[in-house]
Amino acid sequence: MYSKLLVGFFLGIFLWSCKNEDKTSPASTEPEITEKQEPAKAEEINGGLLLPDGFGAIVVTDGIGPSRHLAIRDNGDIYVKLRTETGRNGNMALRDTTGDGRADIFESWGDYPNDGNFGTEMRIHNGYFYFSSEQVIYRQKLTPGELLPEGSPEIILTDQYPKRWHNAKCLAFDTKGNMYVTFSAPTNACEDQNSQPGNVKGLSPCPLREELGSIWKFDENKLGQFQADGELFATGIRSVVGIAWNSEDDKLYAVQHGRDYLHNHAPHFYSKWEQAVLPSEEFMKIEKGDDFGWPFTYYDHFKNKKMLAPEYGGDGKKEAKEYKKPLMGFPAHWAPNDLLFYRGNQFPERYKKGAFIAFHGSTNRAPYSQAGYIVAFIPFENGKPKGEWEVFADGFTGIDTLKIVQDAKYRPMGLAEGPDGSLYISESKKGKIWRVNYGEDPSKFKETQLVEMEKRKSKPYLKTPDEKVDDLTLQ
Repeated sequence: MYSKLLVGFFLGIFLWSCKNEDKTSPASTEPEITEKQEPAKAEEINGGLLLPDGFGAIVVTDGIGPSRHLAIRDNGDIYVKLRTETGRNGNMALRDTTGDGRADIFESWGDYPNDGNFGTEMRIHNGYFYFSSEQVIYRQKLTPGELLPEGSPEIILTDQYPKRWHNAKCLAFDTKGNMYVTFSAPTNACEDQNSQPGNVKGLSPCPLREELGSIWKFDENKLGQFQADGELFATGIRSVVGIAWNSEDDKLYAVQHGRDYLHNHAPHFYSKWEQAVLPSEEFMKIEKGDDFGWPFTYYDHFKNKKMLAPEYGGDGKKEAKEYKKPLMGFPAHWAPNDLLFYRGNQFPERYKKGAFIAFHGSTNRAPYSQAGYIVAFIPFENGKPKGEWEVFADGFTGIDTLKIVQDAKYRPMGLAEGPDGSLYISESKKGKIWRVNYGEDPSKFKETQLVEMEKRKSKPYLKTPDEKVDDLTLQ
């Protein structure tokens, strides 16, 4: 009975969202670009990336087509999840046979049906490829010495509910045989479908919180599972695409997409500027039983407080202290789409055990410049973030001011660590892949090598916009 009610709710909320969504700045759509893979070209320095002094980048490929996450095998082979809505062969394998760092073999693979553009995950774990479509998590045994696995994939988990916004199935694995899966929520604040524009109310209780807006734990080796076979691990988490197990403290971490449309839903409390700069994207340490407050709250990184959502009686001033706070907050709408804890030895000591985050970039900060579109780094010390986030890799946008998301040349998407400690970065529009290396003596690294990257925070796509000066409709 509950499943039928939930299906009906999905249909209703989809129709309501279509009616009320801001058509000029969709929160969950991306441009479709279809290109065949291209060999890498010797062109811009570092493939166009801007990096801290001492770092350099090689372009592994100029494009394999729209894609999501990637994984690197211990021999350096690269595996990427493609954005393929239908058909089969939704994965791509790349190999460098010449030793120059650039892929020269490209093989598509995946004997399974693709079911939507947001099939996202690609991980290598305990001798298997784990990858996801929108609705299903698969695994396939690695074949020693071969680029591609043999046979057909096994089905680990099937999502029984209809496809929806924020439907990416992203994975993390602990050291005890457990797999953690994101079941994100399709709405901003569990909106009542009968709400009027400008005075949106939230359902209470929210029927989505029972199974969505959460992270679930499953047996990584059990085939044919459904959500009911798992264990609810943590709730109140709107939408997560970047999730990782940190082996340093043996804990789960994630980066959450904060909600949208504070001004659209409650213009009497929030200005268009506040809608652009709030709420925070959240970097969370997640433990069993945690509740981070969705849909009743959002995180304000200016105040460092959990705030009551306007759909549930909030006014931009009322706190919600009973829910867990994140470790830190990032600027609004930057769309953190992957998280990686660095474990290698190639980079300087300050990067070891720290976290890299790929920010896909905003779609709905109008009338201000769209923002994000970088790879950030967060130093860690004693298992906790040390200081503020840093700009690690920049240069993806191609321009400084972006009126719409389509203005961005690239959108950072996936992160993976190579066997030699290099960092691989993918982007979603063309499927370009960079391999970042440190080319100097890491023991001689100095903080002064970060100065130029810190200055980049003044760019229109990284700074907090001035409410009047930076309003693009007034320029």
